[in-house]
Amino acid sequence: MSEALQQLLNILELEKIDETIYRGVTPETTNKRVFGGQVFAQAMRAAQDTVPEDRMVHSQHGYFLRPGDPSVPILYQVDGIRDGGSFTTRRVVASQRGKAIFSTELSFQVIEPGLSHQADMPDCVGPEGLEDDNIRWAKLREMVADKAETGAIAHRPALRPIEMRTVNPVDLANPTVHPAEQFVWVKAAGSLPDIVEDPGLQRAILAYASDFSLMGTSLLPHAINFMNNKLQAASLDHCIWFHDEFKVDEWMLYCMDSPRSSHSRGLSRGSFYSRDGRLVASTIQEGLIRLRS
Repeated sequence: MSEALQQLLNILELEKIDETIYRGVTPETTNKRVFGGQVFAQAMRAAQDTVPEDRMVHSQHGYFLRPGDPSVPILYQVDGIRDGGSFTTRRVVASQRGKAIFSTELSFQVIEPGLSHQADMPDCVGPEGLEDDNIRWAKLREMVADKAETGAIAHRPALRPIEMRTVNPVDLANPTVHPAEQFVWVKAAGSLPDIVEDPGLQRAILAYASDFSLMGTSLLPHAINFMNNKLQAASLDHCIWFHDEFKVDEWMLYCMDSPRSSHSRGLSRGSFYSRDGRLVASTIQEGLIRLRS
């Protein structure tokens, strides 16, 4: 297991300080904000701990309210909304210094059989032979070493718990107009044999990974990316639905598209497919993509 992946597992193991209150921490970083996927996944872990083991999260809808401070622990307050015959609902509020930074609702279900259909997995090349996205970022960091680095490069962490390989990557240094869609192969950066029996943790790791690249999809038609100093970008909300079981340490294809951007907001959608073509999870996110003068 890689050091970065072990670090992710550590931050997803929350400290329980009361029956419904949990404390999470952020790895040391130069970034001034907590990564949204971290807060999303930690809230999921807090809620999962309050429901019966036979119920797994099948959907989560969250709103990012304030930037999180990486230097301060995050408190997660779980509200037990409803415990039904087959569904359980929880609300979680994450706070720092007495103010809410994130709010989310989650639904859990007893796994049961039923009607089934899905959209077909897009036909594209596999991850083998594709360049690792982290290597591309490292090359870009070297390219701009003598220039004033933008936040996207300067604060990109050296340890990456998720391995990503983009199909047909765009030129980050010289962006051009591109269709509002992208395909990225993703998996945990290492083997996770010890958590096979913990599907809740598998889902939390995928939820963490789902925040990478998604919002950037809405920028592709505008020939702009996070390296542009005029861009003010932030996640406004994030939603995920789980459809089937998966192993997060095996390659999955993350297919993303953006049907609309307007009023300084961009809407992006994502689908996770396993290597055998099963649609295992779906995501939707709206982000702030404001251009400052």
